[in-house]
Amino acid sequence: MFRTRLISGVVLVLIAIGLLTLGGYVLAGGLLLISLIGMYELYRTVGIEKSLLGAVGYAMAALYYLILILSENPAVDSMPVIFFVVFLILLMAVYVFTFPRYQAGQVMTAFFGLVYVAVMLSYMYRTRVMEGGQLLVWLVILSSWGCDTCAYCVGMLIGKHKMAPRLSPKKSVEGAVGGILGAGILGAVYGAVFGSSVGAELTSPVLDCAIICMVGAVISQIGDLAASAIKRNHDVKDYGKLIPGHGGILDRFDSVIFVAPAIYYTIVLLTRGMEAFKWFL
Repeated sequence: MFRTRLISGVVLVLIAIGLLTLGGYVLAGGLLLISLIGMYELYRTVGIEKSLLGAVGYAMAALYYLILILSENPAVDSMPVIFFVVFLILLMAVYVFTFPRYQAGQVMTAFFGLVYVAVMLSYMYRTRVMEGGQLLVWLVILSSWGCDTCAYCVGMLIGKHKMAPRLSPKKSVEGAVGGILGAGILGAVYGAVFGSSVGAELTSPVLDCAIICMVGAVISQIGDLAASAIKRNHDVKDYGKLIPGHGGILDRFDSVIFVAPAIYYTIVLLTRGMEAFKWFL
């Protein structure tokens, strides 16, 4: 199992390196594919993965990415509110005209799936296309997977106090703190190594990268636990079997999903100051 998990992990890292290095349409296409698989896994928990309701969700995810990459400035432009209004209307149309085929909870999950997976992951693309993004986007991976690794190691060594015993018995407070500090150290090292390249965006690369990764690490653990909570609610062990030794897309990208927007907005806040508030709208 360890060997399988290790090989899968190496393959994932290589794919991530390829997508983030190439950027552009390749990254957007890769994120869309990951989003569609993740939405499929989530929809399967409520039985709509092969339904008309699910098809509407997949189609709107594809449209979302199309609008994003065709916008004049994907790093800044917000998705029009009308997009989500239309999506909700389409879902409700399916709900009422096929009644009583679907339950209200399934409709809510269809809407939630787009935001939770596709929209959240799209912030990797938004970060990649911002100024200096070819280097800054790596902070998403560094923070998320770095936190996971550091939290696991510290938890195994000195973990005593359970963080969420009913939800994830193996996670400890000590591990959580270790994950945050470990991600911060990795961020600081990254800032020190690539400081001259990202200096135009970050005034203090070492400190700023450390802060960015620590913020991402906090959010990372919320994302991890959130994915676990959804699985517990639906008596699911893993979201899928796509990635040998890891489970499904949502099992491996549960923390990245939350970290991507957190990293994006932290970068914006640090680089734009008070001007950044308009980016949050």
